[in-house]
Amino acid sequence: MDQILRLTGTEEDMPPQVELKLVDMQALDRNKLAAERTFMAWVRTTLSMIGFGFFIYKFLQVIQEQSSVAALRPQASRNLGLTLTGLGTFVVVVAAIQHWTYVRSLRTDRPYKPWDLSFIVAWLTAIVGAMMFGSILLRSGPFG
Repeated sequence: MDQILRLTGTEEDMPPQVELKLVDMQALDRNKLAAERTFMAWVRTTLSMIGFGFFIYKFLQVIQEQSSVAALRPQASRNLGLTLTGLGTFVVVVAAIQHWTYVRSLRTDRPYKPWDLSFIVAWLTAIVGAMMFGSILLRSGPFG
């Protein structure tokens, strides 16, 4: 109920801000660091998915070009590469949004500055993943 009042009420409806003790501040820091570790695990996982999807696509493309035998499903490597690259890109974006909302909710009394190193790495990973996805999809560009 307090959360609803905090979101919809006026300043007079809100309870006064309570000064946090050192133990509480340390607990918040531990929670933030745990969220960072979890977020970086997601970033590592999605980076592996994007990289593996691109590797599968390029490796099987070279094998098909050098092979004298026609492949049964010539689009299979492209489809698998698109799936892994797209899934990795989607998951890193969702993980970044989830991390941002969770860490922002830890301290409502201070503005949240999301531009820490892990957040920047996640968005760069998402940009590179989207470029790889588009490159595989269009079969052109720096990764095609």
